[in-house]
Amino acid sequence: MTEAERAALQRWLAGATGDAALRITGAQRLSGGAIQQNWALDVETGGTAQRWVLRTDSAATLAVSHTRVQEYALLRAAHAAGVTVPEPLFVCEDAAVLGAPFFVMRRADGTALGARVVKDATLGGGRERLAERIGRELARIHGIHPPRDDLRFLGSPPQDAGRAAIAGLRAGLDRAGTPRPVLEWGLRAAERTALPPAPPVLVHNDFRTGNLMLDASGVTAVLDWEFAAWGDAHTDLGWFCAKCWRFGNLAQEAGGLGPRTAFYAGYEAESGTRIDPARIRWWELMAHLRWAVIAADQAGRHISGEERSLELALTGHIVPELEWEILAMSEPA
Repeated sequence: MTEAERAALQRWLAGATGDAALRITGAQRLSGGAIQQNWALDVETGGTAQRWVLRTDSAATLAVSHTRVQEYALLRAAHAAGVTVPEPLFVCEDAAVLGAPFFVMRRADGTALGARVVKDATLGGGRERLAERIGRELARIHGIHPPRDDLRFLGSPPQDAGRAAIAGLRAGLDRAGTPRPVLEWGLRAAERTALPPAPPVLVHNDFRTGNLMLDASGVTAVLDWEFAAWGDAHTDLGWFCAKCWRFGNLAQEAGGLGPRTAFYAGYEAESGTRIDPARIRWWELMAHLRWAVIAADQAGRHISGEERSLELALTGHIVPELEWEILAMSEPA
């Protein structure tokens, strides 16, 4: 952040808070976020020190990602529903301030790094207790139902979330133009075993280890809401439990963090509904298919020269492992 940007931001925050004496005492860019920038702000206002985070767009954006103004609305809805998210404070739609719209939220403590948190069995009071608490967090998200005036930008729920997901992934494969027979096989298997539609709820669409801030007390924040949509609650349940998001700690089936049974128990206790294991297994297959399509697309961006990146190139190397899992999950009993 340049000095000019910092000065412009300080003026805007002074107006938003009504505190002409507000000062930004520190601004540091946080790690992660290829599509969005996150800045840790230290602010003095009203005679007290505040720890905030500013979230705005990077130069590269994804068409499927919500805008920061829309993500702010999602955070407000989640916060009101009792989900543990950073409290949303202010939103700026004027791109002239920092070059792109942004919002400001309170800073949450903890760590989200997947490879680190799956190795720490003490987080959240132990693996079973943490998994149960995560299940409760997800149930609170799914307690938000359409229609909602504040979430009109999400549009109407799909008539059949499962078949819509299949169509979206197949279209992605067609656009790439690279033969992927295992992924085509997996999509056809999913199509043949698709279950009847479920009532729509708000799904986070990236609820997984790596997007949860954790500490010794449990979940301190559910992060990254830019892909949220109306859909089948089992989308999130399957994504969280999918083997590809356990960061190597395969024995702990709930995100590599704890037992699946405890995660289910927390979800059912909070939601008052029963989980359908067959539906979750179907969405776990879809999780591996979705991540494989994304990984192949990211590798393609590097190979084509569109965006040369070692990280993108290495992402392509996980596709065969995902394909192996897809074959195992779609094999006839």
